[in-house]
Amino acid sequence: MRFLIVGGSGLLGSELARQCVATGHEVAATYLTRPGETAGVDWLPLDVRRREDADALVGAFRPEVVVNAAYRQTDWATTAIGAVNVALAATAAGGRLVQVSSDAVFSGAAIHYDETCVPDPITPYGAAKAAAETAVSAIAPTAVIARTSLIIGDGGSSHEALVHALAGGRQKGVLFTDDVRCPVHVADLAAALLELAASGYHGIHHLAGTDAVSRFELGLLIARRDGLDADSLPSGRRADTAVPGPLDVRLECAMTQRRLRTTLRGARRFLSRGQEPPLQTESKPS
Repeated sequence: MRFLIVGGSGLLGSELARQCVATGHEVAATYLTRPGETAGVDWLPLDVRRREDADALVGAFRPEVVVNAAYRQTDWATTAIGAVNVALAATAAGGRLVQVSSDAVFSGAAIHYDETCVPDPITPYGAAKAAAETAVSAIAPTAVIARTSLIIGDGGSSHEALVHALAGGRQKGVLFTDDVRCPVHVADLAAALLELAASGYHGIHHLAGTDAVSRFELGLLIARRDGLDADSLPSGRRADTAVPGPLDVRLECAMTQRRLRTTLRGARRFLSRGQEPPLQTESKPS
């Protein structure tokens, strides 16, 4: 198949591109400032905020599947308007769309959120992601909208970098004990997104790990995996600071997981020293 990964130079986009290449797909991936390093990928510059550029690129490549992983937390135009531009271009080219969304669309008031829950964002980023979901649903009714949580890799994520910097005394700050998410491994997330892309499913899906952990507990798990001094990690309460955003957001993924072969592992599992690659069970019907 012909895949276009929008936002392909980021952590998730790079893993999506790598898995697509590994399974024999033809892959192009976009970047804003610099191309990614995955071999076998056609790296293409794109500013998703420019409607005409998105139309031209998608129209020229004619992908069968477009996965939009592009976002900037502080830029409404990239996260919201960019998603509109990508959806319009993908639809015009006849491609299937997978839009990556976030648990930031929820306030945390309910704590547990399944795929039927309506967004109630309390941050500008959450509002942009919610707007993108609404627009994509209207423009491309057969698209998959996949909400995910805190993405962790094998050392390549921002949270892992923060833990290393705090443990090494290179950065000041704390890891919050009351800021709870359901972290997902980037390899599991990419595999699940590609599986949904190849399926007949559409609409909202949740792709997060099975463990609800605080950022501090997550930091401890990362430190132990990487041989850092876990006792050196500073902790604190987000509720005692002026940092905006929801505290406890747990994505319930039961409906989505029943549709997948890929198992979405919890952080305690994928951050153990004997971590395993994404697990796939028997094939399930679309």
